[in-house]
Formats: sequence, C-alpha cells, structure tokens
Amino acid sequence: MDTEPLTVKRSPVRLAADATLTITRLFWLGPERGRKVVSRVLALDEEQVSALLATTMHDFDHLHIDLEDIFLEHYEQAAQRIKIPGPPTVKRMLLIGAYFTMEYAFASSALFNPSIAPAIDQTDLEPGSLRFAMSLRAVGEGHLSSVVFRRGVVDATGEISIEPHGLYHEPSRRVEDRQYSKARFRIRLTEMGMRDAAMDPVLEQLDDPFTLQDLLHIVDRVQMQVDSIGRRARGAEELEWLGCCDYDIESAPGADITELVLFPIIEAESRGMEDMRLVRFTDDDGSLRYYGTYTAFNGHQTLPQIVEMPRPGLAHVRTLAGRCAKNKGLALFPRKVNGHYMMSGRIDGENLYIMESDNVRLWDHAVLVQEPQFPWEFVQIGNCGSPIETEAGWLLLTHGVGTMRHYVIGATLLDLDDPTKLIGRLEKPLLIAADDERSGYVPNVVYSCGGLVHNRILVIPYGISDAATGFATVSLDDLLARLT
Repeated sequence: MDTEPLTVKRSPVRLAADATLTITRLFWLGPERGRKVVSRVLALDEEQVSALLATTMHDFDHLHIDLEDIFLEHYEQAAQRIKIPGPPTVKRMLLIGAYFTMEYAFASSALFNPSIAPAIDQTDLEPGSLRFAMSLRAVGEGHLSSVVFRRGVVDATGEISIEPHGLYHEPSRRVEDRQYSKARFRIRLTEMGMRDAAMDPVLEQLDDPFTLQDLLHIVDRVQMQVDSIGRRARGAEELEWLGCCDYDIESAPGADITELVLFPIIEAESRGMEDMRLVRFTDDDGSLRYYGTYTAFNGHQTLPQIVEMPRPGLAHVRTLAGRCAKNKGLALFPRKVNGHYMMSGRIDGENLYIMESDNVRLWDHAVLVQEPQFPWEFVQIGNCGSPIETEAGWLLLTHGVGTMRHYVIGATLLDLDDPTKLIGRLEKPLLIAADDERSGYVPNVVYSCGGLVHNRILVIPYGISDAATGFATVSLDDLLARLT
C-alpha cells in the first residue's frame, strides 16, 4: 500500500500565453470578395501603390521576416483561386499579396500540454546537463490549436531552463508529389466505414500508385456527376478528405525547430492539431529521429496522425491506419521491442492498451493492460506520453479522471521485454493540481504529453488547466520503489 505521497518538486519555470508570438497566414475572403479587392488595387495609380506598399512594409518590419517573399507567395495563392488580369507590376503583386495576408497570434490564448524528449543535439552543454526538445499545444484566435517547439536544459540537480526560441515564420510549405497505394487507401476508407459503392467510382479511375493531384482531379470530375435525384456523387468528399491527410512539409533553409509552427493546413485539422506526444526514436542501426503523434480535429471528427522528422527541415505527416488506430492520445515507444514497434493508447476512450506492429503507420493488434481501478481514475485512464525506459521496466506516466472531471497524473510500470505485462501502478496520484493551478480554460486539470529521466530524476512537464505549462521533478528511485 502507498503511505505518504511521493515528494514532488515544482519548478518556478512557467510557459504561458504570449500574444507577441505571431506568424503570417493567408487571409482569404472567398472568390467574390477576393476579385473585388484585386480590382480595387488594380485601379490605383503607381504612386499610390508604392506609397501603400512602403507604409505596410514599415508598419510590419518588427516581424523581422521576409515580407516580400510572403506577399508574393500569397499573391500566387490568390492567383490560383481567381483570375488576376495582367500580369501586374511586381509592386502591385506585392500589394495584392499584402491584402491577402494576416498576422496571427498563435499562442495568444494558451500554451500547454507539453511533451519533452532528449534532444538529438547535445553539444555545448555544462557537464551533467541534458538538452531536451519540447512540443507544446498553442491556442490562438478562434481557439485554434497548433504545435510549436522549444528547447531546454535540465542540469544534474534537476533544475530546468528554457533556451531562447527562434523567430517564428509562416507554416512550412506543402509538398504535393507523394504517391498512394490503392490497396492501402481502400483499407483505410473501409476502416472509416465507407462502402465499396461510394469509393469505387473514384478508385476505378485512378492509376496505381496515384498522387494527390490525380485524386483531386478525379474527385472534381465525379462531383460534377449527379444521380437521379440530383445529388452530388456520394463518397467523393471523404476520399478527398483522407487523401489530403498525408503530406510533407519543409522548413525554410537554415530554420531551427524552435522557429517551426505546425499550423493546420488541411480540412481534417481545420479546428486544431492537439496534444503531440514527442519521442526521440532509436532505429535498429542506432540512428535517431523524432516522431510525434497528435490528434487532428475538424470540429466533428478526430483523426490520429504521426509526424516523422528524419532530418532537420523535413517532416512527413501521415494518418495512422489499422483497427486500433483510433481515439486520442497514441504514444510511440522510443525503440522497437523484440523487433516490433510498440504504442500506448486509449483506443476505446476509457482503458489503457499496448499495441504492436511491424509498420509504424499501421496498427491492428492491441492488448488491454490497465482499467480504471482507483477513485481518481474511475472515469477513464490514458497515457501521458511515450513510455520511458528504466532498468526496472517501462515507466509510463498516466492520466486519470475522477469526480468533477478532475484530471491527475499517475504512473505505471510495464515489463521491459513484454510491455503488455503490468508490474505495478501507483495507488495515489503522482501529481494533482495545486490551489494556484486549478483555474484556467479547463479547470482542475494537470496533463502531460511526455516526460524524461535524467540523472535519476523524473522530469514531468505538465499543462495547467489548459492554459499554461509548468514543470515538476520527482526521484526516480523513490517512484520505482513504489511501483515494484
């Protein structure tokens, strides 16, 4: 039986909402109003164009970014949507682009639900210190969630510091040349509940493999068809929706991860990218890369996504597939176990499962490992990030929901060789919201998306009532003693 609560030390370091953190976004008003804006700009004389452009450049030079490149990019995006007479002069293109650009404060409302993992780069550190990479859920105007990154350092005593972040830039551009397998695409559509009759009219017209542009072209053609009662061909929207969920992004040359904002750019993410669980993954050959699992949300449906970062500046975003790739909070183990990828998840919305696969994107097998047992988790349990490897077993931080939707953090220990075997679990919560942490956008919540161990100290970053981020530390040896 647990006796006294474990000693948990809270750090004074806090990360909170910050309205000064901004990016630029396309400001699109639709084709009708877009054409009106363009016509008004085209009616200006060159002197007016030069003056307006100079004023705009001066008013926003505090952003310290290449506004001309951004304006030209947004001009091109507008020109893809509507026909622009011309070609206009370069200055007029820049001014049109400026009218279709907005500054967006992506963390003006909240900065929370953090995840940390050992950084790949451990150079230029004091002896005994460890650098970590960190993902955070940022919320801005319209309660829209995006993912941002920071770096920090934990020293030999467990003291935490956050390194300065870079200048944030417009979300990374999308790469459109990815190819899809018809067989795997059909499997995923079937898992989503789509019938053959709905998908066949599109899939039969596609080559194998096919590209996103191929899919969109066929979808447009099918959507123009009507049935006997005049409705658009069914299933086309779902095909397009799924096809757009897999994409690649590239950062600007020389950009740092702390300058990157993963901002929703597809319909499946249109209401947010939520609660990334970041992990530094060690491949069989010893090479390192980051993975991040997150939930895409469009206001009605959730979709489990995975980001793979094989090298700086490139990220592959893919939809997780398989019967067990469902619900929120999937977290990848930091290495293979017995030659298989392993994942933790709450696939039924209530209990904790461990999944196994030979393909990091396809999950069909899961074992129930943990059900709610104690009052503080009677509503549901789930992970708080990727399992952490220790000599005693896989340490898995968990979250439990009790009375009054009170979220707390617990811990579980799983067998190193067979993570479906439960060694022990805490009978009492490890971390509960303190009195000054109970108020926020969602009250009475502490929640983490992943911690790490350094120098026998467990470091837990945690969201504070869906508003800010704090850090706590606890002795690993004391915790393992309770779990074993």
